[in-house]
Amino acid sequence: MKTVARSERWSGYALLTVMAIVVVIPFLSVFLASLQPAGTPVVGLTWPERWSWDNYETAWSVAGFSDLIRHSLIIAVGVVPACLVLAALAGYALGTMRLPGGNAMAAFFIAGLTIPVELIVVPLYFDLRNLGLTNSYLGVILVEIALFMPFSVFWMRTHFLSTPMSLVEAARMDGASSATILVRILLPLARPSLMTLGLLVFMWSWNQFLLVLVLIQDTTKHTAPAGLGFFVGQNSTDIPTLAAGTIIVMLPILILFVVFQRSFLAGLLQGAMKG
Repeated sequence: MKTVARSERWSGYALLTVMAIVVVIPFLSVFLASLQPAGTPVVGLTWPERWSWDNYETAWSVAGFSDLIRHSLIIAVGVVPACLVLAALAGYALGTMRLPGGNAMAAFFIAGLTIPVELIVVPLYFDLRNLGLTNSYLGVILVEIALFMPFSVFWMRTHFLSTPMSLVEAARMDGASSATILVRILLPLARPSLMTLGLLVFMWSWNQFLLVLVLIQDTTKHTAPAGLGFFVGQNSTDIPTLAAGTIIVMLPILILFVVFQRSFLAGLLQGAMKG
């Protein structure tokens, strides 16, 4: 039995190692390409003969990434807290309360996971134009909140469903209100799940490209991914500079993951064990 368990463990390690290599190689290739001298033709995974960091300075100044990143942060900072608050409230109600039609509402949110943004982006544009919300960050923030809510509610509902109801019932017997139970008892227990959800929503908001491209025609208000798209069109032959721009756009997400990786993984593992 020990031999079988050991072989399974090493087989798992080998599979994870192969998967890690497959994931890391494209990122390593882009990073090494960004260190090539500007204008150098790059094919595949190529080690630079001379490391050049000038591409980052060029990409930063030419594409105006300081403004683009600021715009992305404005949208993400508006989306993430709203999603967390609304998802916690809806997940608490659907997960701990016996509401008439509660299961139907939960199914409605789950059905929202199947709607691709490409299907609704054009109707959304006309609706927001009629409301005067095109070319504004508020319009994008509202749309992203609506797009991310199905998964957010599903995530928090799953967490609250796994919460021991004895805690809730004991608090209610002591006279605690629903708001008190949520804020003082359940939300502290939900911290890993909230942290993971916040990181996921931030990542999804940061990576939005098509939505921003359609809803904001003013290029001075574009976000980092949309600005990178224009930058690619203007410098399609300079691969090292394009790679540097790609790394700049990816860097905030990578830094955020490194800083909060323990909370992120704890939330994922908590959800996996509860599921």
